[in-house]
Amino acid sequence: MSTIQKNVEAASESYSSTFTKGDLALPPAKKYLVLTCMDARIDPASAFGIELGDAHVIRNAGASAVDAVRSIVISEQLLGTTEIVLVKHTGCGMLTFKNEDAYGIVEKSLGASAAAELKARSLDFLPFPELEQAVKDDVKFLQASKLVPDSVTISGWVYEVETGKTKRIV
Repeated sequence: MSTIQKNVEAASESYSSTFTKGDLALPPAKKYLVLTCMDARIDPASAFGIELGDAHVIRNAGASAVDAVRSIVISEQLLGTTEIVLVKHTGCGMLTFKNEDAYGIVEKSLGASAAAELKARSLDFLPFPELEQAVKDDVKFLQASKLVPDSVTISGWVYEVETGKTKRIV
């Protein structure tokens, strides 16, 4: 067992020994979801005031709305959320490359067959060159999507990893 796996096991044992929230309902109590980046420097619960059971938290590279649509539809249509809080962040890795760069790294690291698989899948890594514009673009994407009802409230934010502050963009 790896050190990481041992840590997961020990943390689970400690956490479960005092856990008392097993009766929370499946739908989020406050009927909203937060879409944010997978960046390890972001603690959504602490940074955005989310208590266990309050909200769905969807995380992916760059807080991409395009990448999160499947989860957003499930959250809204099956579990009743009525608001989306989209939060990108400063210092995001998605600001540092283009699709061609990612394709090249995959080919160099994993070989031609892996690069061919990327091409066959037409995988878009969804990088973006400007942070606040990316927030606006993703909010606009969600607002225009037929998969997100007009009744859903959508806002866009930037979390500053340097300060812990979050500011509203849209």
